[in-house]
Amino acid sequence: MASHQGETPRATTILAVQRGDEIAIAGDGQVTVGDVVMKHRASKVRRLYHDQVVVGFAGSVADAFTLFDKFERQLDQHQGNLLRAAVELGKEWRTDRYLRHLDAMLVVAGRGQMLLLSGDGDVIEPDDGIGAIGSGGPYAHAAARALVLHTELPAADVARKALEIAASICIYTNDEITVETLRSEAGSDDAGG
Repeated sequence: MASHQGETPRATTILAVQRGDEIAIAGDGQVTVGDVVMKHRASKVRRLYHDQVVVGFAGSVADAFTLFDKFERQLDQHQGNLLRAAVELGKEWRTDRYLRHLDAMLVVAGRGQMLLLSGDGDVIEPDDGIGAIGSGGPYAHAAARALVLHTELPAADVARKALEIAASICIYTNDEITVETLRSEAGSDDAGG
């Protein structure tokens, strides 16, 4: 199930949606090894840095945990500055002999900002407030875009419904969905499940 740099990691879907002052990151729970579903309820979305940052991953679980740890260290070093921590992780990920072989992508969000990170050193802020990674990413992204354009649903509901649509199409994505939300207003973070 290994992917190479530039390929979309399979076996999951992670979707981030920003609407108003809310950012939601949703992930499915399926873990697939080859063509076998090994687990149905894995949590691929986590809170970091005193619950002020939400991160979702696609790709190898062990590699993602390594990246979570490295990213949290960067957040600590840069006092929670999401962009600075992401850029520094991107540099390290791209140039370190061990890290550059890690098979994962990340979606990270802090108050008011969302970024996609890859092992190629890419740090991308989506133009439309929607970011998706993993094998079902294109389906979830398209569904989220339609929901944002044609409904008044809050970000968490858009993320959940779009991931449900992706799960109905992508065989590497299931409907055991975890959603975490952040609000840009201080003190109003919400966690969803």
